[in-house]
Amino acid sequence: MSPKTRTERVPVALPEPHRASAWLRNFRLSGFALTVLALIVAALVVLAPQLKTLVEQRQQIARLEGEVDEAQQHLDDIDAEVARWSDPAYVEAQARDRLYYIYPGDTAYLVIDDDRAPTASDEQPISDSIQTTRVDWVTALLSSVYTAGLTEATPQQLESPTQGAAG
Repeated sequence: MSPKTRTERVPVALPEPHRASAWLRNFRLSGFALTVLALIVAALVVLAPQLKTLVEQRQQIARLEGEVDEAQQHLDDIDAEVARWSDPAYVEAQARDRLYYIYPGDTAYLVIDDDRAPTASDEQPISDSIQTTRVDWVTALLSSVYTAGLTEATPQQLESPTQGAAG
């Protein structure tokens, strides 16, 4: 055979699916590989419950440490409160604010409803005698409910002339 007549075999690249099947066909499993694989599976089966328990315990420990930190913060807050109440100036300030205590000779002013600004309709005429209102609120409430439930009129039609003039 002359070198020119001899043909050389050139490896041909197989498409991807053929490569995988060729690799699987050439794959040989020895007894050692099977033994190692069986030991790994057995170790996973034996250790998996213990690993799960370990993870759960770590989570519980973290949760309990958080609760301990929260309780310690609460205890620190209580200690600070006790320290404040040990100060005579704080006790005096609390007695003035909460119990309205004053020293003899001091003048105290107590403002009721200080968050509400007075309006012109709130003003009452000044007199020396005690004034009482003569409004029967039960009758007024029942007539309001009765009127609202049975009337066909619009709210603008139900306004009294004095309410329409004030608004």
